[in-house]
Amino acid sequence: MEKGIWVFAILVFCSLASEIDGVGVEQNRQVLRFRGSASEALEDDPVGRLKVFVYELPSKYNVDRVKKDPRCLTHMFAAEIFMHRFLLSSPVRTLVPEEADWFYVPVYPTCDLTKQGLPLPFQSPRMMRSAVQLVASEWPYWNRTEGADHFFVVPHDFGACFHYQGEIAIKRGILPLLRRATLVQTFGQKNHVCLKEGSIVIPPYASAKRMHAHLLPPDIPRSIFIYFRGLLHDSVNDPEGCYYARGVRTSLWLNFKNNPIFDISTEHPSTYYEDMQRAVFCLCPLGWAPWSPRLVEAVVFGCIPVIIADGIELPFADTIPWTDIAVFVAEKDIVKLDTILTSMPSEDILRKQRLLANPLIKLSLSFSQPSLPGDAFHQVLNGLARKLPHGSSVYLKPGEKVLDWSAGPVEDTYPWNQ
Repeated sequence: MEKGIWVFAILVFCSLASEIDGVGVEQNRQVLRFRGSASEALEDDPVGRLKVFVYELPSKYNVDRVKKDPRCLTHMFAAEIFMHRFLLSSPVRTLVPEEADWFYVPVYPTCDLTKQGLPLPFQSPRMMRSAVQLVASEWPYWNRTEGADHFFVVPHDFGACFHYQGEIAIKRGILPLLRRATLVQTFGQKNHVCLKEGSIVIPPYASAKRMHAHLLPPDIPRSIFIYFRGLLHDSVNDPEGCYYARGVRTSLWLNFKNNPIFDISTEHPSTYYEDMQRAVFCLCPLGWAPWSPRLVEAVVFGCIPVIIADGIELPFADTIPWTDIAVFVAEKDIVKLDTILTSMPSEDILRKQRLLANPLIKLSLSFSQPSLPGDAFHQVLNGLARKLPHGSSVYLKPGEKVLDWSAGPVEDTYPWNQ
């Protein structure tokens, strides 16, 4: 198709998108509620529905690590830090452990960064084992359930498998001592060994304050049709290109780098957030893991996420209507991406934009500072509340043991050298 026709199509999309930007909040909420009770759950208030006891661990497990490297406060794994801070002042916190429904172990396993700011996962299993050993020896509550009424925030690439490469993470599996606990994690992929049943999948951390500082007027036309900025090939960790993104990003570049309706590049401009607000579709392909902050950013900026990650388990999938606000493209269909998106009826695009304009959805994916009702912190608590009351299988009989403390790679059993 000629470039002029593409430009005409984009202008039509821009005009329609501008109309949507003016739709009021009440109308947007009505659209969501029309879909059923799932979206109404975004407004649930967890206060009064559960009580959480926060273990007071030695600072070497948490706050000292942030003091050593404050970059941990801004990277995409920072939910582990802000969840701890939020719970310390939350009205769901109880100082009486006997009345707690849940026990939270505040450990920051991803706050161990390279010079480039990437987390080193290799000490994380030892650190976690050390924390669990401390909790089990100093308090009686772990041993009643072997962690089945405890939760941990593990926001690494593959959660509690503690590795950034999929094949190695699968080989490792979830740290054995955490296999009865509830894991709050960014990694989500159906039928994967690193996503245990009952885990709560959360969004990666993206600074709400920073995003809001880049907000444009709502009537800005969306003059970019398909937008992507990010790594296309990991030459350091995958020089032969056999593993990274399962070839999706390489295919994206090879097939569409010269296509005029695609704005894709490895460069990350200072106008990145503004560009997303000018785009109709924002590509969200998998990388080493199926998730990235790009998904949160797209939703916040009203850019329709195009999710290319087979089997992905999305954040708060029981409450956010992902099929209504996003487009899902199978990895094998990446070569047909242009046809898939240009053939979407305009009314479907407008409807997704209308739903994305709802502030409830944007808020539910944001770790607000300070916290706001309905934000990601509250969605985590709602997820925990929905698991109550605990079933009889949670509590062990006197003397009963389920977990094998010697299981897992032998190097994980070495002492943690903080």
